[in-house]
Formats: sequence, structure tokens, C-alpha cells
Amino acid sequence: MKSYKPTSPSRRSMTNVDYGKLSRVKPKKSLTMRISSRGGRNSQGRITVRHQGGGNKKLYRIIDFKQNQIGKKLVVETLEYDPYRTAFIALVRQEDGTKRYILAPEKLVIGTELLVAETAPLTVGNRMKLRNIPVGYQVHNVEMVPGKGGQLARSAGSYVEILANADGYTDLRLGSGEVRRVPWEGLASIGQVSNAEWNLVTIGKAGRSRWLGIRPTVRGKAMNPVDHPYGGGEGSQPRGTRKPKDIWGNITGGRKTRNKKKRSSKLIVKRRK
Repeated sequence: MKSYKPTSPSRRSMTNVDYGKLSRVKPKKSLTMRISSRGGRNSQGRITVRHQGGGNKKLYRIIDFKQNQIGKKLVVETLEYDPYRTAFIALVRQEDGTKRYILAPEKLVIGTELLVAETAPLTVGNRMKLRNIPVGYQVHNVEMVPGKGGQLARSAGSYVEILANADGYTDLRLGSGEVRRVPWEGLASIGQVSNAEWNLVTIGKAGRSRWLGIRPTVRGKAMNPVDHPYGGGEGSQPRGTRKPKDIWGNITGGRKTRNKKKRSSKLIVKRRK
């Protein structure tokens, strides 16, 4: 982590990730695209996600989550920052010369050779089928449906642990503590996703939140009764309602929100705590 000298009240507690190990290059133009900012609004112009808007301009990097070129070697050319995700990304070159972005695992260095195969050496960054990965190994970018591309463990510092391989399924322990079963023909990459210190960042000042596209959030207890279930009272008051509610009065805590008829529920071996 990178800290700063206390030259101002905001600098005093501000921290950031050290980007010194990343390559000082511009993103590959053919693998980027511009996504227009909607500020949390839908096609009718109504705000459907609050507290979003503004922020610096960003280019979206097209990431290859599938990495399904079986038997091909990849060479890591650069390690780069991605403004649309918490993890770092790596630009890799295939044997035929084509390049693509992948999620960079922890401890990956430039010049490393990676292999995508049904069975590969158990080194960081290699990708293979789940049934060939021994119990106890940490993996990321895991496919829930073979061929669809990685969906599990894609954010900074995340990983899932292999618990068992049997009867066409692999049991995985997720970061939440949930134990989930997925088809063992799916692909997974060895190792933990990079930038594990990301959750230790201290933003430090309101302006930095605005740079990130985060608009201010007003506390419900600071509002009037007409505006929020927590509003009203003289000075600072407790919630005043038995159950936590959102601005529209919907109960937000202590209520299961997962659809009881969801077909994939049968693949959940153990629910998270």
C-alpha cells in the first residue's frame, strides 16, 4: 500500500494501491471500447441506481474470460491497470501472434509462459479443467457452465478452493463460505486474483469519490419523516422502526431474497453463514 505525507487533512489518512509493478504503457487500442456513461439512468432517463454519475472518462478493456484455446501457450507481455475492475489485467500473446487481455493472478510477472490445456502444470496462471486440479488448490475465473466463460472469483484478491472431485462435479468453497457444486468439465485458472490489497484503500476525501463516479449518499435519519422511514426527531435519533427499511419502506435485512424455485439451488451443498 502507498501512504502520503499529511500535507492536508484529506492526505493525512489517504492510502492507495502501489502501481509501481505495472507496465507504463497505454492500453491496446483494438482491445478497448468506449462505454457511454448513463449516470444510473435507464432508457427512459429515470434514475434506477442511485448515487452514480460524473467521474473520470474510462476506456473499457475487452477481457477474455473464456480462455478456451486448448493446447496453446501464452506469453505475458504487460501487466496493466483496469478502471472498470478491481483486479489488474495482463496482455498476453498467443503462438499465432494474436493478443488478448486476461485477469492477472497474484505473483504473475512479465515474460511468464502460461498454458491452457486439459491437464497442465499446477503453476500460477495456467488454466485447465476442474477435474484435473487436485483438492486444496486455489483457483479463479471458474466456469459454472462449461464453455460459457469464467463467472466465479473474478474480483481483486478473490479465489475459490477445490474441495472434492466426484461423479462429474467439483465442489468449491467460495469466499462467502458457501460450498457449491459445478460441472468438472469447466475451466479454471490456478491462483488468486491480483491486487489483494484493494480492500485496504482509504479514499480520504469526498472529491476522490466523485472522481470514481460515486455521488453523495444522505443518511435516512438526517431526512424528514416524509422522505424516509428513519426521518424526523430532534437531533440525532435512533431508527424508530423494528426492521431495517430502504427509502421506499421495503424490508432490507433478515429476509432471504433468493428465488426458492431457482433450478441451480440443488447445486448448493452448504449455504453461506
